[in-house]
Amino acid sequence: MRVLVAPDGFTGTLTAPEAAAAMAEGWLHTRPGDDVDLCPMSDGGPGFLDVLEAAAPASRRVEVPTTGPLGAPVTAPVLFLDGTTATAAVESALACGTALLPVAVPVAERDALGATTVGVGALLAAARAGLPPSGPRRVLVGLGGSATTDGGAGALAALARADEPFLTSGGGAVRSVRAEHLSWLPALRAAWAEVDLVAATDVDVPLLGPHGAAHGFGPQKGASPADVALLEEALAAWRDAVEEVEPVTTGVARAPGAGAAGGLGYGLLVLGGHREAGARAVAQAVGLADRVARADVVLTGEGSLDWQSLHGKVVAEVARLGVRTGTPVVAVAGQVRLDVAQAVGAGLALVHAVVEDAAHHPGELERSLASPGPALAAATAEAAAQWA
Repeated sequence: MRVLVAPDGFTGTLTAPEAAAAMAEGWLHTRPGDDVDLCPMSDGGPGFLDVLEAAAPASRRVEVPTTGPLGAPVTAPVLFLDGTTATAAVESALACGTALLPVAVPVAERDALGATTVGVGALLAAARAGLPPSGPRRVLVGLGGSATTDGGAGALAALARADEPFLTSGGGAVRSVRAEHLSWLPALRAAWAEVDLVAATDVDVPLLGPHGAAHGFGPQKGASPADVALLEEALAAWRDAVEEVEPVTTGVARAPGAGAAGGLGYGLLVLGGHREAGARAVAQAVGLADRVARADVVLTGEGSLDWQSLHGKVVAEVARLGVRTGTPVVAVAGQVRLDVAQAVGAGLALVHAVVEDAAHHPGELERSLASPGPALAAATAEAAAQWA
């Protein structure tokens, strides 16, 4: 039997490639004669480049000196992929992500107002510079795991080499931006007009409002209620200045995905980009649809399988392709918070948890977190036995 293994990462424990390897090991323990195809997946968040690279052995990494969310020097890669369309991929979290913040600093003490996407601008510039000067060109930007809420102002200013402290000093400073600070924006948009710029994210929220970048995600980045109000005001000022300079962008702030990665999604849309569901963009890049069609069964999974998994996440995309091709999909997750009807309705033929009823079995949960690979392999072996 041909088995495709296409999981997302298990947040905090296993990367997508590690999860795929563990699931394959477990399945083959029960069914050693099966033919297994590993296809780790991502929804655009951390691990985005690793997944694309695993699917494209001929890809090329270029390390780029840049800065992290608080301005510290870091080096981050841009991945160049071969194909009919010359493609470069950027993982924004590698320049503005929470993983780059000091580990010892509690969430409540993070500098939510000072975090900036300037470093992402350097990666975008390197991505564009590494592509051919003409012909079909694509830049994929994975959004997720950001520490920032500056609306992408820092990234665009860095791209334009604009020395404007209002734009490059974090979301709090953006409150002071005015149209006169953005004289460079029309030329920057024109320079990117012939590039297919893709904001790959599972987040479909707008820039502003109760579900936007500041209110919806600011608190988990360390923003106090007062900080959230200030960031909302700053993002509104940024939007107003952008729309005054480039009226064609009016309404972009309300587009799905504009609020992704602290509003970096908005910055990319202003630049002329468009949003694609992250899992779907990755699926296209790794040829997932054809691989699902060739398989007899598909394994997928993530750390927690719940209602959010059914909206733009990897599991939902794999299940969608399974339904389309008539290929059954089995999901193995750290914890399962869906009932049978929800799972079947989503296109999943079988779901299996690493830890059943974790609230009543805390010791089992602790053991699985201590050895996540073996725990996932064991759970997948059990799922294979159920499937057989």
